[in-house]
Amino acid sequence: MPLDEPSWWYDDRPSIWPLILSPLSNLYGTLALRRLARDKPYRSRLAVVCVGNFTAGGTGKTPFAITIARLLHEMGERPAFLTRGYGGRRRGPYWIDPAHDTSADVGDEPLLLANEAPTMLARDRRAGAIAIETSGRAISAIIMDDGLQNPALAKDLSIAIIDAVRGIGNGHVIPAGPLRAPLEAQLGLVDAILVNTPPNAPATSARTTGSANGATLTKTLRRDFPGPVLTSRAVASGDIAWLEGKRVVAFSGIANPDRFFSTLEQAGAVIADRITFKDHHAFSEADAKRLLGSATAHAATLVTTEKDNARLSGHGGKRAALADAAKTIAIGLSFADRDAIRLRELLQSAVATGGYRQRYRQT
Repeated sequence: MPLDEPSWWYDDRPSIWPLILSPLSNLYGTLALRRLARDKPYRSRLAVVCVGNFTAGGTGKTPFAITIARLLHEMGERPAFLTRGYGGRRRGPYWIDPAHDTSADVGDEPLLLANEAPTMLARDRRAGAIAIETSGRAISAIIMDDGLQNPALAKDLSIAIIDAVRGIGNGHVIPAGPLRAPLEAQLGLVDAILVNTPPNAPATSARTTGSANGATLTKTLRRDFPGPVLTSRAVASGDIAWLEGKRVVAFSGIANPDRFFSTLEQAGAVIADRITFKDHHAFSEADAKRLLGSATAHAATLVTTEKDNARLSGHGGKRAALADAAKTIAIGLSFADRDAIRLRELLQSAVATGGYRQRYRQT
């Protein structure tokens, strides 16, 4: 969602802004509920697994979607991603070509997904699902990237991912808080919840709201939510040993950049300068010059996220030099054994009974 997060969304201290914005919040929530009440969603003949979140902002959704794709591959399935393609100019339906498309064409997150599995971009999710079904490709399951609040396409398994530190913030709906719709209505949309802990955060640090009630998020959800509540931790993937003691200039234009900075610090990096941009920021030549200059001034190595690196591709000049100079840190998710087993069971059930597959197998 393209908006800047006010600090008071996730601040325990009282703020007047939720009260001031409550009329707009009530209107937004009412419209969201009406949209969710739309009946007769399209039922794909393929199993549809939706990865979404209750709030605006970063929770680790893209790494989780990629994790699901890898698990489905291990199970012998052939998944394709279905994404809206926020930040790109294409509306679709369109198969993303990561070798030629740029973030200006299709958005940054879709490029990361397309490097993992076939990825269909479609603002109209129903049209996107139909395009996947009729493409002639050997696809057996659809992973819906975001779209939890989109009623156009029926889901066989919906999992919401929540940041274990920020939780649902102050519990209010946009713009008074970070929720995309009233929480009670959203809980009714999901089959399972994943509480994702960022680096350098204790696993029991989160609360359900901004109130200081002392109850952790995971404990509260397991008490109040009838479905499975899984946990994970965000970790850097690949070789990061070189970061130990390394001076770096870290830059990021994602919804929750502190996640990235914490990852670097956990790996032992010394952050000489940290530079943040708005989520999905389109880097300019001036930005690239500033970042290259900072690295020179601090005698440090430039590091960034996969999403930011995707937005640097396809350019020349200083941006090309920045793309060449910056090292990319990939983020993955780590699960406890029991949660990894439970997640696999949920996916197996969804692909076995989802869509119209049983009907097609019997004819």
